[in-house]
Amino acid sequence: MAAHRIVIVDDHPLFRDALNQALQSSLGATSIRQAGTLDELNGLLAEDSDLDLILLDLNMPGIQGFSGLLYLRAQHPGIPVMIISATEDASAIRKAMNFGASGFVPKSQSIESIRAAVQAVLQGDVWTPPEIDLTKTGPSADEDLVARLSSLTPQQVRVLVMLGKGLLNKQIAYELGVSEATIKAHVSAILQKLGVDSRTQAVIAINRIGSTAWRNNALA
Repeated sequence: MAAHRIVIVDDHPLFRDALNQALQSSLGATSIRQAGTLDELNGLLAEDSDLDLILLDLNMPGIQGFSGLLYLRAQHPGIPVMIISATEDASAIRKAMNFGASGFVPKSQSIESIRAAVQAVLQGDVWTPPEIDLTKTGPSADEDLVARLSSLTPQQVRVLVMLGKGLLNKQIAYELGVSEATIKAHVSAILQKLGVDSRTQAVIAINRIGSTAWRNNALA
């Protein structure tokens, strides 16, 4: 069996270790690294981004709802991302898939199901819980916003995520290695695509995507 390179991103060390052991026993010669925050993940990716899969929790330090998924799909589009979360909400699963996730596994799934889901995605398939009918989810009030966010370019997603962290244009320009004028142009394009009038409204929009999916779900 070919070796796989995986990163587990979750802020609960016990869960990371348990998942690590479960996958190691089923996947054989596999390199699995762990990160407890988005910053730790970025550090690992800076060292080596040749990965086969990222397993990402949606609620942890440095990640607001779907912003982490949006950021990773923009920053590293070649790496499949599978969400592993405490929620079983069908609309949340559908949103994650719309934002480019390769799979969505509720933490309530059995170890055997989680192994099967990971193996399916590693083989190039898409996996969602078979017992959850995503076709029956009704229209979401945020459906238009999801579409608008999905229309952002990778660099615009990076800028929007940084706006959500409260960074100023000059700070974002420094982080991305571009001019402040370039960031201003990106911000203007973001506002236009999201249909909002200010950067504050843009941040509220991305935070809403992060929060509404979990309104009735206590994420672990």
